Amino acid sequence: VAIAPGSERADLPSGERLSRVFYSDNGSTAVEVAIKMAAQYWAQNGQPKRTRFITLTGAFHGETLGSTSVGGVREFRDIFGPLLFDVVHVPSPAEEGGWERAFAQVQAALREHPEDIAGVIVEPVIQGASGMQMYSPDFLRAVREATRRVDTFLIADEVFTGMGRTGARFAVDLAGVVPDLLCLAKALSGGLMPFAVTLASERIFSGFLGASSRALYYGHSYCGNPLGAAIAREVLAVYRDEDVLGQVARKAPKVKAAFERMAATIPGLVRPRAVGMVGAVDLGGGGYLASGGWRVYEAARKRGLYLRPLGDTVYIAPALNIPDAALEELLGGMEESLREVAGG
Repeated sequence: VAIAPGSERADLPSGERLSRVFYSDNGSTAVEVAIKMAAQYWAQNGQPKRTRFITLTGAFHGETLGSTSVGGVREFRDIFGPLLFDVVHVPSPAEEGGWERAFAQVQAALREHPEDIAGVIVEPVIQGASGMQMYSPDFLRAVREATRRVDTFLIADEVFTGMGRTGARFAVDLAGVVPDLLCLAKALSGGLMPFAVTLASERIFSGFLGASSRALYYGHSYCGNPLGAAIAREVLAVYRDEDVLGQVARKAPKVKAAFERMAATIPGLVRPRAVGMVGAVDLGGGGYLASGGWRVYEAARKRGLYLRPLGDTVYIAPALNIPDAALEELLGGMEESLREVAGG
């Protein structure tokens, strides 16, 4: 709570502060909890018709059925279509046409059926599994204002982007917005133990007070497990004591420059992009099931590097405190591997 988005804003109303935390054990569960919190809040606070969520094309929010329902990567969701609940899909703000086109459809959906929408869920700034698609924080600001106008929730899935990955502590900080629910995992425990959290506003928490029937009945065996919690406390201390965000600020320009150089000098590479400690480039437009990236994977593995491509998208998302020498080795070896595959 002390480092949550908006925690340093004296002007933020108490009801909007991310002051409550639900502990779980993985990113999918963190999102599932957010979905249930939003739906149950409206169901027992006078607006039971609010059951639908707006989500983005290309979104990935996890593996459980609820998080799959709000996902937008067809390879992950189509086979389970009969089992998923209905959502409103809008274009990704990273698609051609820009974030304005995507926002126009979000706004249209909110205006058309404001009484039906339980929330808008986004991966802030970077849509990871769809190919490290990046978009302007302006989209988040516009969506935040639109959700305010119809009084519905903004859910930020920061499982991948949170804890400094984008250069800010949370990706929503790049837009200066505070969501109503925020999901966090992965970096929170340094990738060592299962641990996750869903942060909720004081308003949402208060919507569960009263009779015992109003409680959030969720929490399987390993939610908030003590080993994960202990490691998460140490991770937070490392971020503070080792100035991890300062390290990202110093290293991120190297990542951006390397990907721009590779795209400019290696034939066939397109769409170089970078935010914080994420850099990506495409070997064409083959999509998630394309094989180009896997040829780079094999070339890199021969050089002692492990890359995990997303189809034709080759990217890096290294540890935020990666030593400078290791970062140079990673970027250099990746460039050699791309040249080998692309023939540059």
